[in-house]
Amino acid sequence: MPNSTVARAGENPDARRSKRGLIERAAGLLGGFGARLLDVVYPPICLVCRRAVASHGAVCPRCWGEMGFIERPYCERLGTPFDREFSPGMISLEAAADPPAFSRARAVARYDSDRARSLAHRLKYYDRSELADPLGRWMARAGAELLCDADLLVPIPLHRTRLIARRFNQSAALAHVISRESAVPVEARALERVKPTPPQVGLTRGQRAANMQGAFRLREEKKPLIEGRNIVLVDDVLTSGATVNAAARVLLRARAARVDVLVYARVVVQS
Repeated sequence: MPNSTVARAGENPDARRSKRGLIERAAGLLGGFGARLLDVVYPPICLVCRRAVASHGAVCPRCWGEMGFIERPYCERLGTPFDREFSPGMISLEAAADPPAFSRARAVARYDSDRARSLAHRLKYYDRSELADPLGRWMARAGAELLCDADLLVPIPLHRTRLIARRFNQSAALAHVISRESAVPVEARALERVKPTPPQVGLTRGQRAANMQGAFRLREEKKPLIEGRNIVLVDDVLTSGATVNAAARVLLRARAARVDVLVYARVVVQS
């Protein structure tokens, strides 16, 4: 399909991304003229399917309808959607039977949506760091009730070996965008991942929890930032909750007043 955004034969993908980044920064400095120039060089396309759209960072109507956005009614603790209306403040059976360490979790979309999962994978595994901006803006809207009285954003850290392999922490990138949108400061170095946990894929809920025991610690010099504060943990995907629960417990032991969780996508377990 002819499109000016498709790579030219032999063009290095990293070089192409670098070139686009330079053009986008120049466009920002040039204001409206720069935006029009960017549209000429890189016409706006859907984040998911690459169809033409009206503006950069947008999703076409078809993909928007298939994103699996999470809206009320949902469990007030876990943020998982209900299939019918309940009284305000209701929590799910899962939250009642096994309460999480955190107070509330909110997510933009269901991870079982192909469209939402595709964006999460591109950000996390395919070096598409530019996706942090639109996804972070969606997260700021989805988590508005958490952010309105939050004192600090704390992204889930990567172990140093994984950070070297991936070159950037997607959760920190999302947190910085949320901070820009909400004016809540971010402290990307509050938590340290000290245990190089193996991938969680294929593990049971219990195995995931055991895998994450002792995975995080709070940097000593950051403790004054945490005590008595309302903290929002930021991550890209919430699956069983083992990762954010482990991180939340560390923050609560440091006397955080409350810990909430904000993610781009979450797995929804069907009953």
